[in-house]
This record gives sequence, C-alpha cells and structure tokens, in this order.
Amino acid sequence: MPKLVTISSSASSSLPWPRRSLLLALAGAGLQACGAAAPAAAPYRSERFGLESADGRRRYRVQLALPNAAPPAAGYPLLVMLDGNAAFAALGDGLLAGQADSGRPLAIAALGYETEQGLDVAARAFDYTPPVPGESPTWDDANRKRPGGGADLFLDLLEQQVLPAVQRRVPCDPARSTLWGHSYGGLLALYTLFTRPQLFPRYAAADPSLWWHDGFLLSVEQRARPLPAGRRTAVLLMAGGADTETRSQRPGMDATARNRRAVLADATPRLAERQARRAGLDLRYQPFPGVGHGPMRPASIPPTLAFAAA
Repeated sequence: MPKLVTISSSASSSLPWPRRSLLLALAGAGLQACGAAAPAAAPYRSERFGLESADGRRRYRVQLALPNAAPPAAGYPLLVMLDGNAAFAALGDGLLAGQADSGRPLAIAALGYETEQGLDVAARAFDYTPPVPGESPTWDDANRKRPGGGADLFLDLLEQQVLPAVQRRVPCDPARSTLWGHSYGGLLALYTLFTRPQLFPRYAAADPSLWWHDGFLLSVEQRARPLPAGRRTAVLLMAGGADTETRSQRPGMDATARNRRAVLADATPRLAERQARRAGLDLRYQPFPGVGHGPMRPASIPPTLAFAAA
C-alpha cells in the first residue's frame, strides 16, 4: 500500500508543480488504499449481564451475541443456550460470521454461571434436573451430597428475569425463540417442552441425559402438558452415535445400574418416534454417528443455529 504522504500547504506551494502533483497523487492513492483496507463492520456485537438465584447460591452470567444487521419487523429470532460459558466459547467468530453471511440474523443469549470454568457442575446439576415426587431433597448424586431438582426454580428465573432482560436489550420475535441444551441441558430443554411448552416454540436437545434418575423424564413425558393451540411447536432432537460413558457405565457401578443404562440406550430415538406422532409438533431427529457425548456439544451447535434462524 502506498505510504500516506502528508504535505503542508506551505511546503507544497514551494515545490515545482510536477513534483507537487506527484506527491498529492500519492497522498490521494494512500487515502483510497487505506479506505479499501479498512475492516468491515463486525456482524455481531457482544454484551453481558448478571443475575442471582432466589436463594443467593448461584450467580448467572448471560452473554449476548447481537446482530448488527437491522432486525426484521417482528424482531430477531432468539436462541437461548444453556451451559452458556461453554456454549458461547464454542460459537467462535467463524460460526457467527457464517450465520451473518446466511442473511438470517439471529440473536443469541448464552446463559451460564459466574465462573471461569466452562461448566459449573454443581450448579447445573441443581438447575437442570427436575424434582422427583416423594424425594426431599431430590439428589443428583447422593454419594457426593450434590442436590438436584431445581429445574422449576430455574425456569421461573428464565421466564421472569432472563428473557425480559434480553428483550429489553434487543428486539426479539417470541414466535421464533429456541431453547438449546446438551446433556443435562438437553434434559432440561425436554422438561421445559413437557411442562411449560408455552415458554418456547422451538427446542433443540443434544444427547439429553434421559438416563437421569432411572429415566424419570420419560414418566414426565407421559403426563406432558398440551401444546399451545394456534401455533406449531418444533423440536430438533440430536443424539451421538459413539459408545459413550455415563455414570452408570463407569467402573465400580453395580450391574443393576449398567442394566438400566442398557435399557435406556435407545431411549432418545424412541422418544423421537413418540413425539413425532404428537399433534401440533414438528420433530426432526438427527443422529451423529461416531460422535461421543462430550463432542456432541460443539457438533450440535451448527444445526441448532440453522434450526433457530429458520
């Protein structure tokens, strides 16, 4: 790129005309070149805010990726991502740029915890698991004294605080909002579908932990609340195909626990078959052959972005 030449009026006026013209031309060329090399505006901007649980035991970090493109008349589609620290890190500039290039701007709210770790294991174990009737408390892991069963409290916070706070910051289309979760997050996404289907019209669940509490969520499915009338509900259900290890498969687990896991090995595709027959629900089941449970988190994000922006 030609070097920008700065010429003062007094200096240039004393130069011979041909040389002065050459310097002015070089200066103009330099300005044009610098203008051409200026980076384009970033397709997304980021914001963040924090919240606290009602009991003061969990602090949340909400990271936003907001399009710089003009919003549609009804507002942007909104994707809410659980395990937000890990999810936001997995998005990366490449995925966001690709989403912007698709011409379908999508607002993203990644709901995580105030920690530098990708996952807060204890907090998500409480927030993402449903209460089990007759158990007080509901344990996620009784041996570790790690409580579960806080899903309804977490969904109250999501509905009453997180979503309104996001909507104050960016115009969102409530008819095109999606809840995504992986593993325990996928468990919560399906629990939301079965117990508060009005909260989101779209759900994306990646490798949901249907084995949790001996398949308790499958009993919740049997008494699922009716879907909202007058609109379609859509579900993207994704499952890895590798021989993944869960707590009921680890060395030291008893044979009964391993048998329970074996019984639930095909729980996700069977659930997909049942939900596909449900009136008012559009279900897409997407297997990921050879992809293990952990890698399913990043693998599930690109199809989820397309699903949420459609």
